[in-house]
Amino acid sequence: MRTLICGSIAYDTIMVFQDHFKHHILPEKIHVLNVAFLVPEMRREFGGCAANIAYNLKMLGEDPLIMATVGDDFQPYAYRCEKVGFDKTHIRQIDDTFTAQAFITTDLDDNQITAFHPGAMNFSHHNSVKEAKHVSLGIVAPDGRDGMIAHAREFQECGIPFIFDPGQGLPMFSGDELVDFISKADYVTVNDYEAELLLERTGYSLGKLASLVKALIVTKGAQGSVIYTGGHHIEIPSVQPKAIVDPTGCGDAYRAGLLYGIAHGLDWYATGQLA
Repeated sequence: MRTLICGSIAYDTIMVFQDHFKHHILPEKIHVLNVAFLVPEMRREFGGCAANIAYNLKMLGEDPLIMATVGDDFQPYAYRCEKVGFDKTHIRQIDDTFTAQAFITTDLDDNQITAFHPGAMNFSHHNSVKEAKHVSLGIVAPDGRDGMIAHAREFQECGIPFIFDPGQGLPMFSGDELVDFISKADYVTVNDYEAELLLERTGYSLGKLASLVKALIVTKGAQGSVIYTGGHHIEIPSVQPKAIVDPTGCGDAYRAGLLYGIAHGLDWYATGQLA
C-alpha cells in the first residue's frame, strides 16, 4: 500500500537578501511600499509541496504517489522525476499553462517574501483520488482551491485517512470551508502562524479543533512542534542544526516524517522526532 501526495509541483526561484527586511521596510510608509532588494545569490530548484514531501519520503525508503498538474514547461522537471524515481502516473500536463512557480526572497532572519504563480495548479481538480490504486494514506497539501476541496472529499469517500495541510493556501478558504476540511480529515498540520489564522477564521479554540481529528500538529520553527492528540499535547524539540543554510522546504520535510510515522504505526513522540 502506498501514500498519495496531493499538492503542487513547482519551480522555486530562491534568492537570498544579505540584510534584514526590517531595515528597509518603514512601518509608517507601508501604504506606499516601493522597495527593491539586491539579491546576489539566486538559484532555481525543483519544488512544490507534493514533490518536496514525496522526495523526503523517498529518502526514508518509501515509494509515494504524486498527484499534481503541470504546464508546458514541465520537461526539465520530468527529467528530475525520472532521476529521483518518482512514479509520474498521476502527474497531469495541462496545455497552454506554466508549471506553478514561486519566487522566494529570504533575509538573514530567515523571513521570506514570496510571489507565487499557480499556473497549471489551478486545474488540479482534473485529477481524482479515485484513479489512484492501492493507497492507504494521503495528504491534501497546498494546491488549486477546487482540487483541494475535491481531493479531501474523495479521500473521505474512499475511506482513506489523510492529513489536511492547508499551508499557504489557507487564506483561500472561509471558516466554514476550513471546518469542513477538518471534519473530513484524520490529521491536520499547520505552522504557528497558520494555526492563529485557522483559529481566527473558524472561531474555534485549538482544543476544539484538535478534538475533531486524531491529531493536530503545530510546527514552530526553531522552537520545535506540538502534537495535540487524545486531549493531551506532546512537545517535540527541534533538532539542533549543524549550520543554518535555508529554511525553504523544511515544513514539507516535516510532513514527510508525519506520513512515515503514521504509515508505520510509530507513536506520536517518535513520529514528531522523525519529522
